[in-house]
Amino acid sequence: MASVRGLKKEVNNVLGDIIEAVYIVEAASGKGDTKEGAKIIDGAINVFDDLIVKINDRKVENRKAHLNAVRDELEKKAQGLVDQINKLN
Repeated sequence: MASVRGLKKEVNNVLGDIIEAVYIVEAASGKGDTKEGAKIIDGAINVFDDLIVKINDRKVENRKAHLNAVRDELEKKAQGLVDQINKLN
């Protein structure tokens, strides 16, 4: 299992890249800031907050399984956000 620090960095990097992708797609399309883009960014920030709270929860029985579940949740939610970005085009 990777370290907690590594998992926090992964969450930060993945969701930061998603937010950056929203800005890139909006700039490339020439639309500027859109409500749909802002909704995706807000969603990414909410996912970040939720996952960090779960990572910091030390009262779980099996910490390793809990952190692996958080990593799986990150992948699933990030994929959902990427799908939303693809619909912006």
